[in-house]
Amino acid sequence: MPKAVKGGRPYESPRRREQAEATRRAILKAAQRLFEQSGYGATSVPAIAEEAGVALKTVYVAFETKARLLRVLWETRLGADEANVAVTERAWYRELLEEPDPERQLRLVAAQGRVVKTRSGALMEVIRNAASGDAEISRLWNDIQSKLLDVQRLIVEQLYEKSALAEGLDRATAADILWTLNHPSVWQLLVAQRGWTAGQYERWLGDSFCMQLLQGAKSRA
Repeated sequence: MPKAVKGGRPYESPRRREQAEATRRAILKAAQRLFEQSGYGATSVPAIAEEAGVALKTVYVAFETKARLLRVLWETRLGADEANVAVTERAWYRELLEEPDPERQLRLVAAQGRVVKTRSGALMEVIRNAASGDAEISRLWNDIQSKLLDVQRLIVEQLYEKSALAEGLDRATAADILWTLNHPSVWQLLVAQRGWTAGQYERWLGDSFCMQLLQGAKSRA
């Protein structure tokens, strides 16, 4: 038990915090391996504890529920080193804002889509498959899709301000097109099922963005 200090607050040493964080990382890594191998429903919390080499109680103390563990895993894996940074403050988005050329902007979006899905595409599929049978996971899946749409709207606004959108294409429709092409389900179809490489996917995605959204794209193709 942590020692009490003046004011009644417990003292927690840096070493104890480091150990707790290492344990947390081990649980997350074990959960990801098992979720991606067997699926969410078929993976039990005791199996995660065994895979991580920790007591079952430790998993529940750290994450409370299996659904909560999956949400934390998603939030951690999605952002990587920028997990706690808003999308608009992340390096890739700042680079996007600074890029004056609309086609180059969309190819940067495609590159980022490839990076995210290479890192987290399998986990997204775990979440999508689990959503129909668990209300909390369903909310997580809906959150993922909503946030993706929000980001696509921000990107479309950048194109609109440059008068770069194709003639007759309104911003709402453009965002829907961008969202659909960039959706993780498309990655699953092309890469996981049809065997495309990540590089093929990125090139196709960038080409599709430009053809669908930009002024004069068809004449450039």
